[in-house]
Amino acid sequence: MAHAIEIEGLAKTFVKQRSIRELVTHPFRPAERVRALRGVDLCVGAGEIFSLLGPNGAGKTTLLKILCCLVLPDAGRALVGGTETIDERRVKPQIGLVHSDERSFYWRLSARENLRFFARLYDVRGARIESRIATLLGRVDMLAAADRPFSTYSSGMKQRCAIARALLHDPPILLMDEPTRSLDPLASRALRGFIAEQLRGRDGKTVLLATHDLHEAEALSDRVAILVDGTVRQVGTVDEVRRWGVNVERFVLELEAGGGALAGPFRVEGDRTENGVRKLEIALDERATLDDALRALIAAGVSIRGCDRREPDLEDAFTRILAAQDQAPCC
Repeated sequence: MAHAIEIEGLAKTFVKQRSIRELVTHPFRPAERVRALRGVDLCVGAGEIFSLLGPNGAGKTTLLKILCCLVLPDAGRALVGGTETIDERRVKPQIGLVHSDERSFYWRLSARENLRFFARLYDVRGARIESRIATLLGRVDMLAAADRPFSTYSSGMKQRCAIARALLHDPPILLMDEPTRSLDPLASRALRGFIAEQLRGRDGKTVLLATHDLHEAEALSDRVAILVDGTVRQVGTVDEVRRWGVNVERFVLELEAGGGALAGPFRVEGDRTENGVRKLEIALDERATLDDALRALIAAGVSIRGCDRREPDLEDAFTRILAAQDQAPCC
């Protein structure tokens, strides 16, 4: 797979801003430094939806800012479409950036007027501007409201305008920083559908998505990377990452209601009754099989109605990875 984005040993440190009080009371105290990225290595394939996950302060936004030429790295390099991000003139035509909290639109202007202004900045030629704007407004379902003031739009409409702006110059790569953060569930679902079906499915664009929404990442992504404290802790397909650290198999058994505690080659992780059916969640012991557990239950006189494997989800994996980081020895 060809790489749309390549990141090698990327590092960035910021000087923490000091208050006036600190400057006056401790003028000679060295400025505190914050290491946002610590040697990040990543590759994003062309036409891939790739999600960056991590807690606040993990370095996701800093990484996106480096990729769109807003911040220079201290070490390492990042290539977008084969070009290093220090070459701003060649990189910017290849990327479109979508923020979660868009404040750079002119609120007294309409969506059409805003897009007309930004098209000039993006060097979209005059003869193409109006047709391109009309096409994009139609694609993001904004034609009916295109001539209303931007200030009257809902959060979802503003976000659709931001996507239309990012697509004005038809870049092959889109960088999205928490695009659904301020949206309601219906608007979030619509936006996820647009990303998957239109941007990647129809247009074949590469999408690098920074998000806190694990379910969103699980639904959209071809691959994910989990950043913790400026480093990549895990990277792979959604299935690979959610199975990280899982060394036991888990099942949910449906049993006849009633009965006491059950024992066998397993650990009981949940035991509840719903609508007259007892649901037993178990984790198999090391080297035990499902057959071993079922035989033990049948031998105890239990009537088994059904059995489903409990697959790990991304939230489970995220929790395990953060816990592993907390337990790691300090450098």
